[in-house]
Amino acid sequence: MAKTSKLCLAKWRLWITSLLFCVTAADVRYSVPEETKTKYVIGSLSKDLNLDSNRLRIRKARLDYQGDKRYCEVDLESGNLFVSERIDREMLCRTTSPCFMHFEFALENPLELHNVVLEVQDINDSPPVFPKDSIKLEISEGAPTGSKLQIARARDLDVGMNSVQTYILSQNKHFVLDTKSNKDRYVDIVLKNSLDRETKGEHSLILSAVDGGNPPKSGTVVIEVFVIDVNDNAPLFSQPFYNTRLSENAVLGTSVIKIAATDVDEGANGQVTYYINHLSDNTKELFKIDENYGEISVIGQLDHEKASSYEMEVQAEDGGGQTGHCKIVIEIDDVNDNAPVISVKSLKKQIPENIPPGSEIAVINVKDQDSGQNSRVSCSISTSLPFQLQPYTKSYFIITTTRSLDREQIENYNVTISATDGGTPPLFSNITLNIQVSDINDNPPTFELQTYVVYLSENNKPSTSVCSVSANDPDWRQNGTVLYSLVPSEVNGVPVSLFLSINGDTGVIHAVRSFDYEQFRNFTVKVVARDNGSPPLSSNVTVKVFITDENDNSPQILYPVHDGKSLMTEMIPKATLSGSLVSKVIAVDADSGQNAWLSYQIVKSTDPGLFTIGLHSGEIKTQRDISESDNMNKRYCDINLNTGDLIVAETIDREELCGSRMSCIVSYELVLENPLEVHRIILQIQDINDNAPRFTNERIHFEIRESAVKGQRFRLHEAHDSDIGNNALNGYSLDKNKHFVLNVHDTADGGKYAELVLEKELDREEQKEIDMILTATDGGSPQRSGTAVIHITVLDANDNVPVFSESVYKTTGQIMVVGEIDYENEKNYEMGIHAQDGGLHSGEIKTQRDISESDNMKQNLVISVKDNGQPSLSTTCAVNLLISDNLSEVPELKDMTYEDNNSKLTSYLIIALVCVSTFFLTFIILIVAVKFCHKRKPRLLFDGAVAVPSAYLPPNYADVDGAGTLRSSYNYDAYLTTGSRTSDFKFVSSYNANTLPAGATLKKEHNIQFGTSMITLDVTGNEDEVREFLGTYDTHLPHNPKPTHRVAYTRQNRVGYIVTVVKRAQCAANEEKKKRKKPCK
Repeated sequence: MAKTSKLCLAKWRLWITSLLFCVTAADVRYSVPEETKTKYVIGSLSKDLNLDSNRLRIRKARLDYQGDKRYCEVDLESGNLFVSERIDREMLCRTTSPCFMHFEFALENPLELHNVVLEVQDINDSPPVFPKDSIKLEISEGAPTGSKLQIARARDLDVGMNSVQTYILSQNKHFVLDTKSNKDRYVDIVLKNSLDRETKGEHSLILSAVDGGNPPKSGTVVIEVFVIDVNDNAPLFSQPFYNTRLSENAVLGTSVIKIAATDVDEGANGQVTYYINHLSDNTKELFKIDENYGEISVIGQLDHEKASSYEMEVQAEDGGGQTGHCKIVIEIDDVNDNAPVISVKSLKKQIPENIPPGSEIAVINVKDQDSGQNSRVSCSISTSLPFQLQPYTKSYFIITTTRSLDREQIENYNVTISATDGGTPPLFSNITLNIQVSDINDNPPTFELQTYVVYLSENNKPSTSVCSVSANDPDWRQNGTVLYSLVPSEVNGVPVSLFLSINGDTGVIHAVRSFDYEQFRNFTVKVVARDNGSPPLSSNVTVKVFITDENDNSPQILYPVHDGKSLMTEMIPKATLSGSLVSKVIAVDADSGQNAWLSYQIVKSTDPGLFTIGLHSGEIKTQRDISESDNMNKRYCDINLNTGDLIVAETIDREELCGSRMSCIVSYELVLENPLEVHRIILQIQDINDNAPRFTNERIHFEIRESAVKGQRFRLHEAHDSDIGNNALNGYSLDKNKHFVLNVHDTADGGKYAELVLEKELDREEQKEIDMILTATDGGSPQRSGTAVIHITVLDANDNVPVFSESVYKTTGQIMVVGEIDYENEKNYEMGIHAQDGGLHSGEIKTQRDISESDNMKQNLVISVKDNGQPSLSTTCAVNLLISDNLSEVPELKDMTYEDNNSKLTSYLIIALVCVSTFFLTFIILIVAVKFCHKRKPRLLFDGAVAVPSAYLPPNYADVDGAGTLRSSYNYDAYLTTGSRTSDFKFVSSYNANTLPAGATLKKEHNIQFGTSMITLDVTGNEDEVREFLGTYDTHLPHNPKPTHRVAYTRQNRVGYIVTVVKRAQCAANEEKKKRKKPCK
């Protein structure tokens, strides 16, 4: 019988397992015992699913669970499924058998989902447990044999053979165990022998429940049986099964159901008490029953998603201990109380800006724990973003790009995904994904300037900063990090790296060596800016370096040769007359220009009135006749014949005797007669601080451009002190000023020299000249000092545009003068006037063709004037022309009278012609006389100036101070016509004077400037009336010229006639920009 029951039970379990297998579809199925150690390999997913285990990590293989705990994981290297956390079958499935775990195995690229079912096999890890540790039962003493006492069966969390298999009752005389009836719920204790309360009123029994495990486990309960009077009726429910429904949002205290059991006994045997048996811990927190009235109510928060129904057993017990039971099932109705849950399964937080449209960015999963219509979810994404949401399965969505991205415009996107369920009212949730756009090197560096022009003084210190180049790259980080380098090239056959170096990070160019203006004056290098992208992008810029000259070479005396150890001796006759040539000092200077001009002077002389030296020739001559009284040899010491003392006979000058030698010794011989004795006397001359430091040039002049950079250095002339030791030169100091500081350095021979360092930028328009006092001090006591004046002329940089005197000019005549001013100096003022086929440098506006009736009466021109600075600056003005057939149509000319003015003009011109002719003849005579007088003195120049041949000047340029930078003035030929009382002129052409008189080149303080103008007269006659050329006239324009000299001309004027002249004027650079009182020159 037992074997048959076991066989039926096994078949029933097999049928249930098959049914579950059919219901649950799975791609792969495994089994594992519960309580298995972690890292236990369950099976190989890669083999069972036919996957490449080498690509699992690339495809981001993973397991997706419904709950929070992850009991299993996948080894991405081998593809094995292993245990990652302790598995408790009783916690997972309770009494359900078999126990399955379901999860999804997901892969990407492409997306694959596989259902994996893991069966958790039971082990005997739980002993049987009775509901109570002790049970008290009452039985009537009149109970007949065979009466049964029902004991709640022990509960074993294990299943199958590991669950409770047998019960054992301790030995006694009255009771036996009956396990055949009510085998599922109760164990019956059967009364075998009649009871006698008076003999024994209480019986203690031990009931043991034993499971079928190996080894078996057991649980016991102590049963106390009290013998009472007869109570032969147990409580009875109206029905054995109750079913009710309850909403999951029921509030605390809500009544679920009220049940009642009746007991026909009277008294205590008829009083019924209600209990709920076998409630789990979670259920105990949700429901309670009123022990007296049998009403079940809610005491906790219900959740349909955690449990959709609850099953409980209610026990009714009367006062006599008899019980009745019923079963209650409570169904929980769902409400829409859960918003959709969005989880990100895969996300590329950074995407390159060159990612193609349609690329996959993220995979998301959306679920709603509600059921039915409440669990249906819809998702959306903003359409303004370059992303879209595509459904993949019912709960999975893919985010892809819709268009190209550009990190330089938008660096990151905040993508908000919204999910809404189908409940009433609907619930929604959203999640924001931050997607960074990573940079691609798609932008090359760009320099701020196309060409850099740098002026560097010679004799600079190595590592001196020359200039700084800067390039900008809008890319990010390493793609936008710019590195600078010099393009390999050669300067005069030498690699450029031996001249300059560049800081690769900052772009600051440094001088590698000291430059010498006498060796070369300019060179060009190329700088490349390269970013750190892959591949790198680059761009080039040209840097032009101009070396400026400094007075860094002292004059070298070729004759007489002076080595500092001996003095030069010249023998001259006693009868030398005044003006005789004694000797000649020959010196040279390696500098150029003004820095090479030499002058000579006698610093110290024993007899100051005896000799003189030529200022520029170096010839030493006598100033007077040499007489007998002039000392031929000095006797510094003598002997007192009375006392024998050696005494000083004449002032001793150590510097005159020994120069700069540290040891100064004078030796004598003391001669005695009768008998003859000769003794040698050595006299050592000690130095005192009787000479102050002295500069060779007491006025030091520098010309520095206002564009000079901070930190630029200028070496100063050294001071000389004839004393030695502590009395020699000790240091330099500079008076306070806003722009410069002084740096003092030691030389190799123990001397000192000073450098002027620019600390604050210069502004020529604010201060054109700077004077400072340089003081040299010695170390003697008392201290002596010498001073020199440092005069700095700030050279102009092209930082001001030309300015017209008026913005609009109106004319009806042939000639017009337009005033235009540029506040700059030198070549920055060389201007070109641009108009349609106009004079590039003359400013003449001419007709290109004959004027016809169809031409507009009013013509408007826009004139642009551009200077020659680097970079060049420009300005514009408007010229309005009025074309007229006769003068009566021109309102501006109606009231003008020509009779008196034109008649007077003829007289003035004749007088002027006579004056000019007289002046010209006088000038020719003077030139012939000067050349004849200086024929034998070729070296004598005006103030020592060196003339620069005009052949070295470019066309249309005149020499100013040897610079060769300013354009010459324009002269115009004028032709006089007759035939009427008006002396009409026609301007034919202009010519240039390429050189200036030598005298003009030497007077720097006058800032000679040039301008042009036209003599403006009426042209009313025909071309046939033009007569012969009478003379050339130059004119000077006042500071504030009238903007327009108006002249009328007829339509019959032919092609090539001058319409107007745009004039160029400039005032001295050292005058104020806007408040000018002196006329321009």
